[in-house]
Amino acid sequence: MAFWAGSSPSIVDYFPSEDFYRCGYCKNELGSRSNGMWAHSMTVQDYQDLIDRGWRRSGKYVYKPVMNQTCCPQYTIRCRPLQFQPSKSHKKVLKKMLKFLAKGEIPKGNCKDEPMDSTVNDAVAGDFALINKLDIQCDLKTLSDDLKESLESEGKNSKKEEPQELLQSQDFVGEKLDSGEPSHSVKVHTVPKPGKGADLSKPPCRKAKEIRKERKRLKLMQQNPAGEHEGFQVQGQPPSLFPAKAKSNQPKSLEDLIFESLPENASHKLEVRVVRSSPPSSQFKATLLESYQVYKRYQMVIHKNSPDTPTESQFTRFLCTSPLEAETPHNGPDCGYGSFHQQYWLDGKIIAVGVIDILPNCVSSVYLYYDPDYSFLSLGVYSALREIAFTRQLHEKTSQLSYYYMGFYIHSCPKMKYKGQYRPSDLLCPETYVWVPIEQCLPSLENSKYCRFNQDPEAVDEDRSTEPDRLQVFHKRAIMPYGVYKKHQKDPSEEAAVLQYASLVGQKCSERMLLFRN
Repeated sequence: MAFWAGSSPSIVDYFPSEDFYRCGYCKNELGSRSNGMWAHSMTVQDYQDLIDRGWRRSGKYVYKPVMNQTCCPQYTIRCRPLQFQPSKSHKKVLKKMLKFLAKGEIPKGNCKDEPMDSTVNDAVAGDFALINKLDIQCDLKTLSDDLKESLESEGKNSKKEEPQELLQSQDFVGEKLDSGEPSHSVKVHTVPKPGKGADLSKPPCRKAKEIRKERKRLKLMQQNPAGEHEGFQVQGQPPSLFPAKAKSNQPKSLEDLIFESLPENASHKLEVRVVRSSPPSSQFKATLLESYQVYKRYQMVIHKNSPDTPTESQFTRFLCTSPLEAETPHNGPDCGYGSFHQQYWLDGKIIAVGVIDILPNCVSSVYLYYDPDYSFLSLGVYSALREIAFTRQLHEKTSQLSYYYMGFYIHSCPKMKYKGQYRPSDLLCPETYVWVPIEQCLPSLENSKYCRFNQDPEAVDEDRSTEPDRLQVFHKRAIMPYGVYKKHQKDPSEEAAVLQYASLVGQKCSERMLLFRN
């Protein structure tokens, strides 16, 4: 089949939702519900299209909450890095890191004003039980040599080592962004008391100085419609990511704040290394044990896990294995597409690791874990800002890669509302799968946990399943359309499951991905 030429197709087992399970957010024992599939392999384009329909992965398990039934609806959220401007609190975290690196300064107190999201995991709410159960089920159905041989006959190429080599030579100094989608410890705000705290339904407050600058900019634009006045840009035009220094009163860019030069006698050195985790590069393998020890300490101190959990195998399945196929097209980022670990090295040791996926249109944050001894650095917030800057950097080479996906926004869970502070950002409509600015969504979410954000009552899902018979099935070493496969099936529940799968993944993915059936 032509659309698989040169790469492996996505191969999935689908598991329709059968019951409710414990919610990791509100702790309701029977409140959470989602549909899922085990991805034996998946192309980065298929996964990009799936997360644009509300799906999310945890290891090789890809799941989609049943939004109108689950107790804590989880809305996919993305930030627009090209227009992002750090807030006052963001700048405070960046300055704190610079002071620590330059002079070894450790902030006094316990940073109560900068809480971290350290108790909630997006990855199926951190519920290993469900993932492990499916892992066991799918291990029993591991793709056989016959299946692999059949795929090779369809044009499957052998895996290349090029992506690993590219990454082995790439160290981004101080360059790591992780909003730890599922669990990252990004800055969290508790529900503000009346008269206190920020109202996320309103634009961030602006200083009088910033308002004066805006008025001056508009005045200059009126005098110079071409917008070529030094230090200013026409509204709507993306700013240069690394602009030349202009007037001294021009606000510093995110990159200026992150990469501010340090003195030669700086107290500490921070490096961020991007290593491919799947397939594992030599650097990833060499540092796996050290990375696991950081994760184990994180789980013991932050999540109060016992010393014998999680095991190294659980850690590997959850945060290292990935269904995403590594791809290195000539017009893609230098590191290629796929799954990576961004390792934060402080003075020669790992203090934090961000798990990310680099996809055709975005950097998708998967998880963040860190050494609890460095909690005072607000590593969740810091890494999120670094990933936003990283996305901007990748955009310079790959123009369509221009978004930063932060996982799920859960308005009903105070610990997950912090993601709305990275503006501008959008939420995904759970019915029509269009992106809507978060400011337009928040008033509705105040009134109801589940909302359709698209205000057009006539709008529908443009990629809805309209021709289910064209869905691709892999059955008994053969690839066939569902229209052919169903002629040999008599179980009515089989058809219901397949049609549900088609409606959730959309027409495009149903025609590209292979649905594995026994």
